[in-house]
Amino acid sequence: MPHAPCLFPDRCRHRAGAAAAGRPGAAAGRPRTGPAGRAAGKALQGRRREAARPLADATFEAFRKQLGEAAQKKDRTALAKLVVANGFFWEGEKGDRADKKKSGIDNLVAALGLAKKDGDGWDMLGGYSADPTAMPMGEKKDILCAPADPAFDEKELEDVAKATQTDPGDWGYPVGDGIEVRSGPQANTPVSEKLGLHFVRVMPDSPAPAPNQVPMLKIVTPSGKTGFVTADAIAPLGNDQLCYVKDAGGWKITGFIGGE
Repeated sequence: MPHAPCLFPDRCRHRAGAAAAGRPGAAAGRPRTGPAGRAAGKALQGRRREAARPLADATFEAFRKQLGEAAQKKDRTALAKLVVANGFFWEGEKGDRADKKKSGIDNLVAALGLAKKDGDGWDMLGGYSADPTAMPMGEKKDILCAPADPAFDEKELEDVAKATQTDPGDWGYPVGDGIEVRSGPQANTPVSEKLGLHFVRVMPDSPAPAPNQVPMLKIVTPSGKTGFVTADAIAPLGNDQLCYVKDAGGWKITGFIGGE
């Protein structure tokens, strides 16, 4: 049965990549909306999760700073020094999309769309550089990928998703404690409540952003009510990830998980 569509534009990792990295697979059934969706929200939102912890490595922090500066300046030459020369992997939906005949920087540019004048690849790269978390890539303990998923009971999430006939891709988690939920789809509407560190159900009818408006997601809160949060306040399980390796020369970007 096909998976439910991703409700987080440009942020959901393909299912193959998620499985390879040890993520829970999608449950069977169609995602529910309306009263059934709200009931599912209350069921799963009771499952608390722990925020991903920053990687305790001063050299990684220094590397991220260099990466952030290269992204801000859109400096390909500086970025190339932070990418492996050979062996770069790009784990897309249809397998490794990296061109082994090309350099690591060329593959990274293709993976993130850094050459597109109207793309957001450099902003994405800047976002990765700002994330202090990282997690091992499955059994490849020498490769760390970021952002890291939060700690949670994977079987419990799968069981609840199956019982409620929803897909894990319909759920997300607040990036921090105390995220403000608003009563309307505009960023300046009144705050109706705040989120704790619980999974939340993201509804498929989230509003399309108006020009110059912050994108908003429609969610079901633990109280069973619907509300709206900024799109960057909720992250999906199975984010696209940038992957790193540390060798004698320091940290380097060695791969990307995401894309088709």
